[in-house]
Amino acid sequence: MLLLRAFLSARGPSGCRFAHRRAVAGATLVKPHSGPPSPPPAPPRPLQKPVPFTMHGFTWHDPYSWMSNLSDSVSMRHMDVYMEQEEKYAEAVMIAADADRLQRKIQIEMAPRMSSDLCSPPVRWGPWLYYRRVEEGKPFPVLCRRKASLQEEFISYNTPSVGFDLTAGKRIEQKLLDYNAESERFGGYSYEELSEVSPNHRFLAYTMYDKEKDSFTLSVRDLASGTLLDKPRADRVANLSWAMDGKALLYTVTNSEKRPHRIFCSMLGSTKDDVLILEESDENAYVNIRNTKDFQFITVNIFSNTSSKVYLINAAEPLNNMTLVWECEPLSNCIIEHHHKILYLFTNAAKGAVPADSHYLLCSRLEASGYGNWENVILEEPAVSLEDVDFCDTHMVLVLKEDKRYRLCSILLPLDTKGPAHLESLHPCFLPLPNHVCQIQSGPNYDYYSSIMRFTISSPVMPDAVVDYNLLNGNWNIVQQQNVLLERSKTLYGFASSVSTKPQNSKGFHVADDADSSNGTWNELTEFYACEYYDVSSGDGVMVPLTVVYSRRHKQEGSPALLHGHGAYGELLDKRWRSELKSLLDRGWVVAYADVRGGGGCGRNWHHDGMGLKKQNSIMDYISCSEFLIEKGIAHKDKLAGWGYSAGGLLVASTINARPDLFRAAILKAPFLDAVNTLLHPILPLNAVDYEEFGYPLDLEDFLAIRKYSPYENIKKDALYPSVLVTSSFNTRFGVWEAAKWVARVRELTRYDPLHPVVLNLSADLVEDSKYLQIKELAMETAFLIRMVAGTN
Repeated sequence: MLLLRAFLSARGPSGCRFAHRRAVAGATLVKPHSGPPSPPPAPPRPLQKPVPFTMHGFTWHDPYSWMSNLSDSVSMRHMDVYMEQEEKYAEAVMIAADADRLQRKIQIEMAPRMSSDLCSPPVRWGPWLYYRRVEEGKPFPVLCRRKASLQEEFISYNTPSVGFDLTAGKRIEQKLLDYNAESERFGGYSYEELSEVSPNHRFLAYTMYDKEKDSFTLSVRDLASGTLLDKPRADRVANLSWAMDGKALLYTVTNSEKRPHRIFCSMLGSTKDDVLILEESDENAYVNIRNTKDFQFITVNIFSNTSSKVYLINAAEPLNNMTLVWECEPLSNCIIEHHHKILYLFTNAAKGAVPADSHYLLCSRLEASGYGNWENVILEEPAVSLEDVDFCDTHMVLVLKEDKRYRLCSILLPLDTKGPAHLESLHPCFLPLPNHVCQIQSGPNYDYYSSIMRFTISSPVMPDAVVDYNLLNGNWNIVQQQNVLLERSKTLYGFASSVSTKPQNSKGFHVADDADSSNGTWNELTEFYACEYYDVSSGDGVMVPLTVVYSRRHKQEGSPALLHGHGAYGELLDKRWRSELKSLLDRGWVVAYADVRGGGGCGRNWHHDGMGLKKQNSIMDYISCSEFLIEKGIAHKDKLAGWGYSAGGLLVASTINARPDLFRAAILKAPFLDAVNTLLHPILPLNAVDYEEFGYPLDLEDFLAIRKYSPYENIKKDALYPSVLVTSSFNTRFGVWEAAKWVARVRELTRYDPLHPVVLNLSADLVEDSKYLQIKELAMETAFLIRMVAGTN
């Protein structure tokens, strides 16, 4: 789906003096100590420099606003000192709780479970197989390809001799891009945002993060010679699309506010300047481009706070005028595909004046004079929603949700019906799925003319399975799943890609239901871990879905529990199996997920009922799910913890403010905590989607609602807060100052108790790009939770 987002990352922000510091406070493995642990020192108290702000007749003073003043050298020197103090305090807290040794133990546990796959599953496109692999001793991967006809000669994806056939004595692999070499070009960073191979397989267009420019730089590499083309070379590139069968490249460029607003066309091999195709002057409009899967058209989406529009560019003649083919209300998803002169539109736009609660599919026939009327493809059915759609030349594949149950079905193209039809009349073939599916993601599926389509199937009790479905005969193969771990003689989960290159699992296409998926072939963990579902009554009587996962062997009544929540942007709560949670589950913890209003998976109305003026509904839902866990004996009343990432951090922090007694501990990762000041005075650029989600503070009603839920404004004075670990880094969506300000304010206003520490852990590293740093941070969070909540090993 296309949810418009300006890139708000602060990866290595220019002008930030302390960005060079590697402050992994607490996440750093501290030295072993001897003797009884000493009590932690008093927490740091940063400088207070109250600054008055006035809006709508309200005046308030922010004593820590200086933390976000990146252009002031004095403030940044103070921030340097404060971060050093926080680093030492976090280390002392971990030692005092005896969590440092537990952290080392958990890090050793997690390392083999979370080891990176040495090679991505190869993606077939035409005559080639494309994949990324890691070479021994190097930190970044290499993008490679080989002829698909050499499949039988290719013995292993993971051996050091990966690109060489020892028997035939010839090299069968072509290295396309070495990201280790790219890191030398870009100051030690090797972060790629976009990567697109041309449809003629001749060129690779890609964007790399340039630390000095704080933007993404476009490069095009000739895959025949391995050299970089002289042009196009552009900075601040946001999207790419190929035209003229790879002879031309279209790309969008952002302005200083990181808003995509221009489209250029570059003729490869030409010395002429790139041609400006479109410049969007509306400061509230965002431009996005993408190829249709057959590469015959380029779609241009223009989103603003007044409308959503989709234009078509003929890829064979990219410099000709673009054609408007769809227009609807703002902030709607609109994705267009093309199949044999028929346009398909996947959207959640209002139908007439009636808002749509879920996505639906329209079609329109292309005529010589333009396009015809849009009409429905599938008639609505009760309790069935369309979550996603993908196309190839022979089929379309629908991701459906029926009574909270995911289904995947293929439909033969072209359709043999005229006009809207019930799904059953399109003769759908339902593809096998495991139990407890919580998410289905369409794979790359670059090869439009292949009838094999790839999907990633996720479950709370099964590691992600990358599955190839043959739509012609229904055969399916698990091509990659997380590492094999052995417990006694049982395989805990997954096929490692190094086990065999032959299909590990296949099943004939006789399945009209999912009944056959429970025979164990999906490598589920249901023998070891249970997954249960509840409907929880919120404060206003609305039923909130709650998912509960626990170890069948270790779960006891009144166990410690960790409750995840998000509830923003209509995004699905991540309920996928995550290897790091095994360290909690195997210690008797319950891991629960609250699908509160504001999130996705329950329709558009569910999202709208938890955004803007109704944000309090999300908080009320989360509190109700917390109380449910305790009342039903699923969690002990003194052993409940909360977990939230980004906007989910706002949810958990707001819940702590409302009910400080509810949790014993909480983890806030890269949280959004200073809503009033961030929305009024954004340091990182925000867009219409962000303001629609959280409110427009220039509007009085929205301003009052924001003040009511904003975690920074609603800390309870003299209350005893739970133990909280707040983590952030310089490459997160929300600035590190949000975390630092909230922690400082909590310590200033609430009652201090050394047994309830509030810890700040900041990192200047790109944690998400380093498996080692990820494991360190996750081990710290897990050790903190165990010590603060349960106190066990």
